[in-house]
Amino acid sequence: MELYWDWRMARLMDESGSIVDEVIWDGIRSPGAVADRLEKMRENRMTVEARELVDRFPESLAILSAPEGWPELQKEDIMLMEQAALILARRGIARAAGDGDRRLEHLVHSVEELRAAWTTMDSRVVEWAGLFLIDLDLDSERKSISKAVASAENFSALISDLELENPLFTPSKEEWSAIHGSAVTAVEMSARINETETAIRKQVEDYLPSLSLLLGPLLAARLCVAAHGRSRLSRLPSSTVQVLGAEKAFFAHLRTGSPPPKHGMIFQHPWISRSPRWVRGKISRMLAGKASIAVRIDEHGGTPWTQENISEIEKSVNSIRTRHPKPPSKKGR
Repeated sequence: MELYWDWRMARLMDESGSIVDEVIWDGIRSPGAVADRLEKMRENRMTVEARELVDRFPESLAILSAPEGWPELQKEDIMLMEQAALILARRGIARAAGDGDRRLEHLVHSVEELRAAWTTMDSRVVEWAGLFLIDLDLDSERKSISKAVASAENFSALISDLELENPLFTPSKEEWSAIHGSAVTAVEMSARINETETAIRKQVEDYLPSLSLLLGPLLAARLCVAAHGRSRLSRLPSSTVQVLGAEKAFFAHLRTGSPPPKHGMIFQHPWISRSPRWVRGKISRMLAGKASIAVRIDEHGGTPWTQENISEIEKSVNSIRTRHPKPPSKKGR
């Protein structure tokens, strides 16, 4: 005998398709109650009615699908299901707030978008103000120009604060207002970037403690987002982790036969970026392997790494540098 059920009823049928027994849901039919029953079915769990028939007929085979001749939905049933679908959608959205991957994705993309906008705005302020501040060293003072413009009440105050001579030309009142407004926006964007990066550090230190300690929270966050989540990152081979972020170079290698990339965004780690070029590939390979182990520890609830573990890995990095103090000689020389 086979047991079939949906949110309305459960029915036991024999091999010939005849009804042996059935139990109909006699509870209060509200959208919330229907949503609860649909959610239970989505998880492949039995309703109370199906469980009752299983208790009566333990030898029955449970099948969560409707056979031919199953009672059609009435107009009232369809309306209840539509309202229940909205409830289930709201529940799904509410649960998404607890998804560490989704939250980390928003934080990382927010920083990237803010930084792109800030770079454009800050450069505009520096170049714009630099038209008038001809005695100012734009290279050495670049980082402080936007703050100086934003904090000055007017152009004369800016000249005084920077201890510069009065230029031949000065901006009009309206133009100064535009320059000042752009500088204020750039300074505010910089503050938002710092705030968001602080939030990333906090989120990653809780969500990826071992990987965060190994790579730093910001790089660990970017790596996790690039892999589309902690779970997927933990399943990737270390060779893929090593080149995450270098997809264009990798596909160019496959398409044209150009040299494959030795590292992707993992290059941002100072162990790699500050090492001699001829050992970067070796260090990135080793670091990617350790990163794969770290994220698996975080994903499966293992004991997080400590600074002692990181120190041992750093010794391995220094060992690679020591073994290869000079670039390899080219063949044929």
